[in-house]
Parts: sequence; C-alpha cells; structure tokens
Amino acid sequence: MSQELNLEGSIAQSQYAGRSAQMFPHLTPLQITRLSAHGRKISTQHGQILAEPGDHPPMYVVLSGSIEVIQPTLSGETLLVVHTAGSFSGDVGTLRAIGSVVRMRVRDAGEVLVVDDAHLRAIVQTDPELSELFMRAFILRRASLISSQSSDVILIGSTHSSGTLRLQQFLTRNTYPFVNIDIASDPSFRDLLARFHVEVEDLPVVVCRASVVLKNPSNEEVAACLGMNQQIDDDRIRDLIVVGAGPAGLAAGVYAASEGLDVLVLETGTPGGQAGSSSKIENYLGFPTGISGLALAARALIQAQKFGAEIRTAYTALRLHCQERPYAIEYGHEQVVRAKTLIVATGAEYRQLGLPSASRFVGMGIYYAATSTEAKRCAAAEIIVVGGGNSAGQAAVFLAGTSRWVHLLVRSSGLAASMSQYLIRRIEQTPNITLHVSTEITALDGDAQLERVTWKSSGAAGGSGVPETHAIGHVFLMTGAAPATHWLNGCIALNDKGFIRTGSDLTAADLAPERWPQPRQPQFFETSIPGVFAVGDVRCGSIKRVAAAVGEGSACVQQVHRVLGAL
Repeated sequence: MSQELNLEGSIAQSQYAGRSAQMFPHLTPLQITRLSAHGRKISTQHGQILAEPGDHPPMYVVLSGSIEVIQPTLSGETLLVVHTAGSFSGDVGTLRAIGSVVRMRVRDAGEVLVVDDAHLRAIVQTDPELSELFMRAFILRRASLISSQSSDVILIGSTHSSGTLRLQQFLTRNTYPFVNIDIASDPSFRDLLARFHVEVEDLPVVVCRASVVLKNPSNEEVAACLGMNQQIDDDRIRDLIVVGAGPAGLAAGVYAASEGLDVLVLETGTPGGQAGSSSKIENYLGFPTGISGLALAARALIQAQKFGAEIRTAYTALRLHCQERPYAIEYGHEQVVRAKTLIVATGAEYRQLGLPSASRFVGMGIYYAATSTEAKRCAAAEIIVVGGGNSAGQAAVFLAGTSRWVHLLVRSSGLAASMSQYLIRRIEQTPNITLHVSTEITALDGDAQLERVTWKSSGAAGGSGVPETHAIGHVFLMTGAAPATHWLNGCIALNDKGFIRTGSDLTAADLAPERWPQPRQPQFFETSIPGVFAVGDVRCGSIKRVAAAVGEGSACVQQVHRVLGAL
C-alpha cells in the first residue's frame, strides 16, 4: 500500500513551508558537469531498489528518469518525494555513510550519477557553491523527516519509565526519525504488542526496521540495529582521538579534520553534552534569537563530518592505556583504538541529590535535561528546577511555557553571582516562576513514580526553616558538576574534585621524570601525559560556558599539531 503524500506538496502545511526549493533544489548543467568528475554513471531500470533502510547508499544525481524516495511504515509506504532530472538524493546520513532511513526505488528508467561518501566529502570541502546547496538540503530533509513522525522505527513505552525516556533522548539527540507510542495515551499499543509478540513487562521496546524487536535495549544495541555507526578500523593508528562530543569535543573534531588530521570522535551517549540538553542558548555568539542545544550540537556534528572527522555515538570509552605510545582506548569487548595524540572532552555531569531515594526516581520524576522530550512528561503540572546557573535559568524559563508553576530552588541567597542578568530579568518577569533562595530539597517520596518533594528554606532568607512537603512529581536537577574521568585508569593527574589538571595547574609531582619524560613543559591544555590534552568542562579551571568550551576545543588543535610535528 502506498500513500501518495509527496513531501514537496505537503510542506506548505508544515514548519518548513516556503523551503521546498532549498530542500529539493535542481542542479544546473554546469553544476552536474563539475560533479561528474567525482562520480560514475549507471543505468537504472523501473522498479530497481537503490537503497533500503539500514543500507549505506551513495548520493544519486538523476540525469534522466526518476527516483522515488519512500518512508516505510508499519502500515505500508509513504511517498516523500520523486527526484527527477537535475535533483539528487541523500540527507545527513549520506555524508556520514551510515544507515539510510528511507527506501529509494526507480520510478522511471534512466541514468544516474553515483557519488560515494568519500567523493561527496571532497566536494563539500572544495566547492563552496555545491557545499552550501548540499548541506542545507541534507539538514532540512532530515529535520522534515523527524517532524513528520513517520518511520519504521517504533518506540513503545511509558511516560512512567526511565528506560523510555533514555531511548527517547538517545534517538532524538542523534536526530533519528522514530514513532513514539505511549501506552498511557495511544490505544494502538496493544495491537502492536500482539503483532510483535511482546508483553507490557518487556517495555520499553524498540521495533527496528519494522521487524527486529529489541526489549529494553541499551543505546549501543539500538545504534547497532539502526546502523548509526560505521565499523571502526581497529588496526589504524590515527593522528588524534577525541573522547566526548560536547561543544569542546566537536569543536576539536571540526578544526582537526579541517586542518587535515586523521581524527576519530567517540561519544558515550549522545552528541552535545550538557549543552545538548539545553532548551535554548541565547548568549552564544552569532545567534541573536538563540539556538537550542540540540540544534547547535546537530549542526556541529554535521560540520565535523563535512571535513572528514569520523564520529561514533554510543561508543563508551572504558579504559585508557597510557603506558606506551601510540595511546590506546579500550571501548568494549577488549577492542581498542589507537592514536598518536588524545583530547579528553568528556565533560561533566550534574550532581545527584545526596538523598537515599534520589537514584530510584531518575527518569521517573527526576531529570537532568530540559528539552521538549522531558517537558512533555510534565505538561500543565507543577514542577521544581534546582540550580542557580544559566542551565537552571534556561530550564525554568522554558518549562514555564508549558508547566502550571515552576519553583526555582537555589542554595545561595540569590542568582546574581551565578546566572546571566538577562535570565534573572526573565525569571523575575515570568509570573508562574517562584524563586526560593537558601532552599534545598530534604526528602523525595513516591512509589513507582516521584509523588512528593520536601524542601526547607533557612530562616535567614525569610523562610521559616520548617520543612515543607508539596505534591510535586517532577524535579529538574542542574546543580554542580561531577567530571567524567572514571575511565582514565589513574593515568592522568586530577585535582581533589576529580577534574583534569593541565598546563600551569600541574604540580611538580605530576611532572616527575617517570611521568613526564619530556625536556619541555606541558602546553596549556596538555595533561600530565605528553600528547594527551583536556578541554571543556572536564578540565580543571575551565569556564563552564558553551562558547568557552568551543574555544578550548578549537585552540587545543594547534597544540596537537605541535606535538605531532615533534614526533
């Protein structure tokens, strides 16, 4: 069954109205002539399948005939667009040479120009006109697929499940189209459970390619099933491995790849780091109307891939082997990747509440991100945001747009010392936000889900000092930062809070000859191990701002060049 819902015709009713020409441009004869040097021509036949979801297709430029792009769904097929002479296939996955999310089938026999991912990257790096045209089209096409909420990847779960939230975050932040079925609001879930022979107890369930059923899968299992990553070449020794794809890590990847280094970026969870969980960043240079952390991370990810950086998501760095060079990072099942230099950009995580019951409510009323994914769980409810920094302020303002009331709890006597003034003013002017200073949570209660929160305000701040219990089931925690350095295996010098010491922060003991055999002093971002650098929130003394992290990641690459030049 095919639903004739052409995307070019339907975007007039979508948020992409008016952008059809940018999503589906037609190449000029001169542009096709330039492309011909990078591809090969093949003939096509009616009905020929050029790609299925999960395949790794090249880009096809239609010279004659036509190609239909189809979104497979559980109920059949949805026709997205028909590429005719002068148009081209592909989206952001094509540039990265990872699994396709659509089916491509020849409608009218003809001829196409086949451009593989390596030649496509060469084009976007050397031809400014085609680069802009392709990149804009690829980004808009993927964004439109996501907004259509049509896919053969189904997530069946519950708003009362931490596993469901984890998978929603993983798919969303990796910009992967999927259909979300909530058993609390979508009666079709019973038919789906019966169709795929699963029980409610198996939830959350990911149905991959409308056929493979994954019961409460890990992020790694989902990534493998959907073909999100290429296989890593374990035998290759790279110039640089960047561990962490937050703003600092992605900036390092962009600059290293653009300057000709062979670079691999490993990300344990989802690209963007803490910044990726921010609803809106308004003080980042060049974005006067603001940009969401998700959008910023997605653009940076594509930019790094444009220049040839390899990106792998859901690849957990388990252990650093630093005894000999090239350095090795163990990432699973005793597999390792090696490089001459490393940049540690694993960032930091928000600290958990020091309460016995806090851990069991994570994802079930306690959240560490404030995006639309989390906001849907507490729409029209009363909520709490804990923290006095910019992330907490952004979350409070964003959630106030959908929540009945927002309580902003801070341990200090005010916000001026830790939050940007524009956010303070916005909080003061938002009628459904109440600021509670010198206040901290003292108890969390509930059965399967968080149901009640107790907090106490000190008398010095005008509070009674008596604990107050409120029937609130949603708490957003954005307090402090715990560095992600547990995997470093004692190789690198840390300060007393676990952050990595670099440059002038290194002590004489850190630079003892047995640890630092170099005649030179460490560079600014260099750790106690030569050729291993640290940038962003994981670094001791770093400024916890997105722009600062981007600056560190890009500046560090110059120091990497110096080390590589001395080898």
